[in-house]
Amino acid sequence: MNVGAKSTRLHLKLEGWRSRTLLLLLIGAFVGLGMRAVYLQSFNSGFLQQKGDERYSRVIEMPASRGIIRDRNGQPLAISTPSESIWASREDVEMKPEQTRALASLLSLDPAELNQRLNGGRGNFVYLKRQVTPETAQEIMGLKISGLYDQAGYHRAYPKGEETAHLVGFTDADDHGQEGVELAFQSLLGGAAGAKRVIKDRAGHIIEDVESIRVARPGQDVTLSVDGRIQHLAYRELRNAIALNHAKAGAVVILDTQTGEILALANYPDFDPNNREHLTGTQLRNRAITDTFEPGSTLKPFTIATALETGKVTPNTVIPTTGGQMTIGPAVIKDTHASNGLTVSQVIQHSSNVGAARIALSLPPESMWNTFTDVGFGQLPKLGFPGEAGGRVRPFKTWRPIEQATMAYGNGISVSLIQLARAYTIFANGGSLRTLSLTKVTGPAQSRTVISAQTAHQVSDMLELVVKPEGTAPAAQVRGYRVAGKTGTAHKVVAGRYANLYVASFVGFAPASNPRVLIAVMIDEPSGGRYYGGLVAAPVFSLLMGNVLQMLSIPPDDPNSGDFQIPASKTGAAEDT
Repeated sequence: MNVGAKSTRLHLKLEGWRSRTLLLLLIGAFVGLGMRAVYLQSFNSGFLQQKGDERYSRVIEMPASRGIIRDRNGQPLAISTPSESIWASREDVEMKPEQTRALASLLSLDPAELNQRLNGGRGNFVYLKRQVTPETAQEIMGLKISGLYDQAGYHRAYPKGEETAHLVGFTDADDHGQEGVELAFQSLLGGAAGAKRVIKDRAGHIIEDVESIRVARPGQDVTLSVDGRIQHLAYRELRNAIALNHAKAGAVVILDTQTGEILALANYPDFDPNNREHLTGTQLRNRAITDTFEPGSTLKPFTIATALETGKVTPNTVIPTTGGQMTIGPAVIKDTHASNGLTVSQVIQHSSNVGAARIALSLPPESMWNTFTDVGFGQLPKLGFPGEAGGRVRPFKTWRPIEQATMAYGNGISVSLIQLARAYTIFANGGSLRTLSLTKVTGPAQSRTVISAQTAHQVSDMLELVVKPEGTAPAAQVRGYRVAGKTGTAHKVVAGRYANLYVASFVGFAPASNPRVLIAVMIDEPSGGRYYGGLVAAPVFSLLMGNVLQMLSIPPDDPNSGDFQIPASKTGAAEDT
């Protein structure tokens, strides 16, 4: 630049109308924002609150503690312990490799399986692990993984494990009953979950409790009629009998004859309700309640009771047995031991099929049907137990003579073990059928009369003969006590035909002078050379009855009973089939 040159200045001047326009626009914008703020705050605050709640406010469920299941003595059979569930919001999960490995280890998962759960499913929500311990959950949340959350809950535990598995049942991951008493009493045990509204931060941590929406209502405790000590004995002896006789399965029912309470209900095969990863349907079946079978000769006392009630026979009436064989059309009914005549009492003692069939054919079919249905055959036990079976008794109008004859000794009819046990209460209670109960009875026992007291006592006397040395079950005797009972050995029906497979059973009660305990034993498909009820089921009855009577402090009624040797003829010979 030349010295002395005239300096110049740059002047920027906004025209007046433009400045005024810009000012008005700015003022208008501020006014609009103010009006919008007033509108949102005053007239549309619900919308803003909703959007805020969606981001930070949550309603979380407050789980209710499930009720305790106890035995009659107060011992816990099912309890709830605190647990946590770990879940993730897939979109929000961010993990470093070392966090992935640590999380997988705490969840007992492979890292690949963990990634599959996080990335392989639909939706944003996914459970990574249910029912982990609070300590493990605390370690997991300590990893500070975004998008990972814990949820409080409860885990069901079963102190008696396999012993009470079929009776107590179990719950699912959401603590809802799935089997057994857990399902049958779900409405009482489950309670009702509560709820509360909270504010969570971006990491999912609760920073403020806003309000309680609903208070959690804990489930009610349930006290069963079962005695844990007796249940232990029943399970142990049943398991031993299954192993000894190489059997497929079995069940035991033990009743208090005076109250109708179920003191024990055991099944085998078993399962551990605390570890159900590899369960099968065979293990889960409560055979005493859900399975039916042809009862065989355990049904003969009901045929005899019907004949006594109608006056057709007396205990001393001689029934012609024609050499232990009779023919009805093309069918032949046989006895194991040939005889030309037996008294009605001997028909029970020796378990004569021919004798029972002849007595049945002297009766109107309706009379037999009435007795069978009056004691509960063909009807649900109404215990409220899931899956309970009613069995089958065909209408009497359809019976042919051969069907009436074979039903007299338990073929062509199906019952469950619990039905059979209940039916025998008429002989232990002077003709009254007890109403069974899974829960502890505190009031008077419920019952209804089915047969006369005289008939009940007469049949009970006959059942005592069964356990004598000349009967089919001397192995059922109990030292110091009079015992009454009946054996059963029935062919199994497979695909509509009788197979060379058997169900061995024994039902009895003691002390016979004043019955207090009734036990029914069923062994399914015994093998190894023995399959008769008197040799397979009766010894289980004897062991259990002796222990239970002593456990309940029931005094002996015959100091001389039980001192016996099983006759050689009873150690391998066939009996009722």
